[in-house]
Amino acid sequence: MDRYMKAAIEQARIGYSEGGIPIGAVLVIGGEIVGRGHNRRVQRGSSILHAEMDCLENAGRLTASDYRQAVIYSTLSPCSMCSGAILLYRIPKVVVGEHQTFQGPENYVRSKGVDVKVLDSRECIALMQQFILESPDLWDEDIGE
Repeated sequence: MDRYMKAAIEQARIGYSEGGIPIGAVLVIGGEIVGRGHNRRVQRGSSILHAEMDCLENAGRLTASDYRQAVIYSTLSPCSMCSGAILLYRIPKVVVGEHQTFQGPENYVRSKGVDVKVLDSRECIALMQQFILESPDLWDEDIGE
């Protein structure tokens, strides 16, 4: 596993330690992490602060050309909202830790020209499975069930 996914997993663990949902993300441009984030819906009482959204927010304002050179790493397959942000900013590549516990609209994102790579990380899968067993109601809320 590369250092970028390890950084995303670190973000997921931070979120989990804060009592939140263990999903993390990092935004990489030119080999450098320019944004880090984790799901903060619980911590901030937010309806939209998924890991990818937090990561993009923490990266700050970037130019269109910056986004078009970026790669976003997420421990879990991005949902429709987060996939929409990826498409809006034309981020060309998404590296997904796992999509067994939840799969967003990966095929749609691919159909729009985004390279989506799924790692099937055992660590990411185990972290989400543990959380879903511990907090099924919170998980359902997060994915809109």
